Amino acid sequence: MKLIIQIPCLNEEATLPQTIADLPSTVPGFDAVEVLVIDDGSTDATVRVARELGVDHVISLGTNMGLARAFMAGVDESLRRGADVVVNTDADNQYRGADISRLVAPILAGEAQIVVGARPITEINSFSPLKKLLQRVGSWVVRKASGADVADAPSGFRAYHRDAAIRLYVLNTYTYTLETIIQAGRKRIPIASVPVGVNPQTRESRLIGSMAGYVLRSALTIIRIFVLYEPLRFFSALAVVFALPAIVGIGRFLWFYASGDGGGHVQSLVLSGSLMAMAFVLMMGGVLADLIAANRAMVEDIRARQIRQELDRVAPSS
Repeated sequence: MKLIIQIPCLNEEATLPQTIADLPSTVPGFDAVEVLVIDDGSTDATVRVARELGVDHVISLGTNMGLARAFMAGVDESLRRGADVVVNTDADNQYRGADISRLVAPILAGEAQIVVGARPITEINSFSPLKKLLQRVGSWVVRKASGADVADAPSGFRAYHRDAAIRLYVLNTYTYTLETIIQAGRKRIPIASVPVGVNPQTRESRLIGSMAGYVLRSALTIIRIFVLYEPLRFFSALAVVFALPAIVGIGRFLWFYASGDGGGHVQSLVLSGSLMAMAFVLMMGGVLADLIAANRAMVEDIRARQIRQELDRVAPSS
């Protein structure tokens, strides 16, 4: 059994040594533990520092592709390197390396294929009250959208079984944290949460430029993922929003018409007809999007099967 710990990095020359030093060299249940650094277009000495620290693997994306792309590049490389389990952690040493054994325990026990480390949000002094509230609200929204019971959805401290990692593909370029949970929930991949500790803050988050911006981008990410994976429900809900006032308007016109006063309410009938037409267009859009989603799911399954076959083919020589 091989465990690869991947660390996406963007200009982390100052914090990387501390992060690497905190990682365990052995983890119960694994014969080998390796470290992979993903350089997401760093302009400082991140790559040189990583090599000097003796990490097992370093890959460079060449330019800044974003956290989600760096995460997926690391997962793909870890699978090619023969990882049975991939652990993702942050380069700012936010998460305790000692908790990796706790993180992978449900996978080793066969209880889950994805495990998310749940931080003690209420106890983190560097988090403002607003950020703590938003973390809880965001996790609740993701639970509702995915059907997965995850306590800390934005947490980047995660473990992925090989089979789960093969089936995931992140479309969003901003962050992978929300999409992978929702995707796993929709694909019925077993997912669990375990409590983990955190280290003192070393720097401000680069993902959260401003709280308002983070909330907006996270909300848009959730909506986009929901449209991708539940298009018929999404467009049907929008159609209902247009159809209900249309029905009320048509009923109102018929009431006045039956009372002999329909001539003065033609405008409401025209408006109601327009709303009903919009509802019909949205429903048809939902049906088409649902067919496209079914085709995409089939393509994702084919992709996962091809990756699995390729990994099985190269396994004996690796």
